[in-house]
Amino acid sequence: MTTKFARTFAAALIGAAILTAPAMSAGQFSFNFTPSDADQQQALGAGLQIFSLVKGLSSSGANVSQNGDNNGAGFNQSGWGNNGLIVQEGNGHHGTIQQNGNDNNCGLFQFGENTNGQCVQNGNGQSSLTTVFGF
Repeated sequence: MTTKFARTFAAALIGAAILTAPAMSAGQFSFNFTPSDADQQQALGAGLQIFSLVKGLSSSGANVSQNGDNNGAGFNQSGWGNNGLIVQEGNGHHGTIQQNGNDNNCGLFQFGENTNGQCVQNGNGQSSLTTVFGF
């Protein structure tokens, strides 16, 4: 009798857990690229500035391009010559860029649904690229 009760109880617990679990859990994965030398830093920075101009944005300062609903973007820049670019395609994205220093370039690209991405640069002459995919 105890064994039958234990099996029934375990089956009930597993069934309840399955019923309360979401059908598919949301998630994200990201790729980050930060060049290792000054020439690569400058090349990536120039590429991000050109991309900004092609998108009809400024090649310096803070730029956002969003296509979707419930997206948020924020910038904190101190220094001069910094370029921050956030591109969000899809819904529910939150992205921030913080740059402290001079002549920094950061591109944050978010695609899919419900991603959270950030770029933080402290110093001078840095460039980085982060791409986040949400599902």
